[in-house]
Amino acid sequence: MEYLGIVFGIFGLCAFAEVCVLKSKVTALEAQLGKIAGTPQYEERQSLIRAATDYIGRQVRIDLKEEYQDVEITMYGNTKSGSNTILDVDDDWILVQVISAKGTKQILIRAEAVQSITEV
Repeated sequence: MEYLGIVFGIFGLCAFAEVCVLKSKVTALEAQLGKIAGTPQYEERQSLIRAATDYIGRQVRIDLKEEYQDVEITMYGNTKSGSNTILDVDDDWILVQVISAKGTKQILIRAEAVQSITEV
């Protein structure tokens, strides 16, 4: 009976590993779709990049997608005591200056990681 538990445990670990590999492949494919013109992901990404370009030099609130969460940006920069300021934007990256109680940092964020940007 003990061997049956070990066998099912091994199968469970193999299944978990497969799910992790598939998740990373899906994320990579979504990133590629975001670069192909004519897809909804591309249009969404381009509108986000245009919005970020309009906000250069301004304080903004940045919300990241769940799998890209960053404590520096969401917890320190989006609070009353801190701020996020967009410094530069290109097709793949957004350069943000995060001012918080811990100090000032410049952070590069992938454009695909950003869910929304709103002016404060």
